[in-house]
Amino acid sequence: MRAHSQSVVRSAARIVVKVGSSSISGANAGQIAVLVDALAETHMRGAEVVLVSSGAIAIGMPYLNLDERPTDLATQQAAASVGQNLLVFRYQDSLDRYDIVAGQVLLTAHDLENPAHRGNAQRAMERLLGLRIMPIVNENDTVATHEIRFGDNDRLAALVATLIQADLLVLLSDVDALYTRPPHLPGAERIVHVDAGDPLPGMVFSAAGPSGVGTGGASTKVTAARIAAAAGTAVLVTSTGLVAEALRGERVGTWFEPSPTTRGHTMSWPDGSTGVLK
Repeated sequence: MRAHSQSVVRSAARIVVKVGSSSISGANAGQIAVLVDALAETHMRGAEVVLVSSGAIAIGMPYLNLDERPTDLATQQAAASVGQNLLVFRYQDSLDRYDIVAGQVLLTAHDLENPAHRGNAQRAMERLLGLRIMPIVNENDTVATHEIRFGDNDRLAALVATLIQADLLVLLSDVDALYTRPPHLPGAERIVHVDAGDPLPGMVFSAAGPSGVGTGGASTKVTAARIAAAAGTAVLVTSTGLVAEALRGERVGTWFEPSPTTRGHTMSWPDGSTGVLK
């Protein structure tokens, strides 16, 4: 991260943080407290914080006696129904240490593709933030279908960041940054800074993580980062274990420079409709 990037993080007034299933479930369930510590620190310095959290299906799986992520839609929906309740409870239980109240927001792809639904979601999020409540956003897996779902919450986080005109989007995973190829391969080099519009030619990104409980990999983070950066939101990609350092503006992760001319211009949404970002 350059000095300019660090100052953007430290001065960001509205921040979206996305965390994946593998970072907060199973053996990593204890990382919820670490994540909440960092979010609370940022919240208490006056910033508005939105958390986009995967994990409902992964957390619900043990209660359905499942050893691996289900492949059929009905079982995914059942696991999500059980897990979403537990996921938000775990976050609220940890947030109670800081007297911060969480608000659950469940969205489907259709909600952000439909202008009326999108407007409702935007108003609800703005009101929650105005009340100093921390929205916890997830895909509504209980009603989403294979045809309309986001597919991963990286894209959802990018669209939420665009919806609320966030200054910063932080995409968290199990890896400390993006690399020119999967980091376990010889010759992999960390990518520190990505200029606005840089197509990153010659890079090889993995499509999914190794945990088996998540759906996103480095490629989904690059795609999401480009969506948000094109809409004027700066993006930082790093690991969940480095979230505190990331939100303090320390030199971690991979930085995506936002487009300098997007705010106040027209944004194209997935359904082909448009809206003005002010």
